[in-house]
Amino acid sequence: MKENVIQQKSFQFAVRIINLYKYLINDKREFVLSKQLLRSGTSIGANIEESIGGQSEKDFLAKLSISYKEARETIYWLKLLKETEYISEVEFESIHNEAEEICKILAKIIITLKNKI
Repeated sequence: MKENVIQQKSFQFAVRIINLYKYLINDKREFVLSKQLLRSGTSIGANIEESIGGQSEKDFLAKLSISYKEARETIYWLKLLKETEYISEVEFESIHNEAEEICKILAKIIITLKNKI
């Protein structure tokens, strides 16, 4: 089976999000923003997985579009956590860069697919 870069990246990103969530609730005692981050950050890969099992190109596109929106939302929560000093600039940069990369890949796939349909 061919290697799927976005599938792998979104899975690894979800693992990082889960670990960040555990850190936020255990060490920082932050429960509200971290829950939002957990939900949006893990749903990126879940929707990519759903898109792979899509019944049509339009279904595939719809699920990837949801993944893109979830990635944008995740970036929002990460920025908020940084600005409220729950995570440091260094912690933020690493995971934020990964989220931005996922957004760029998804955007490229979505544009290519829209042009094809």
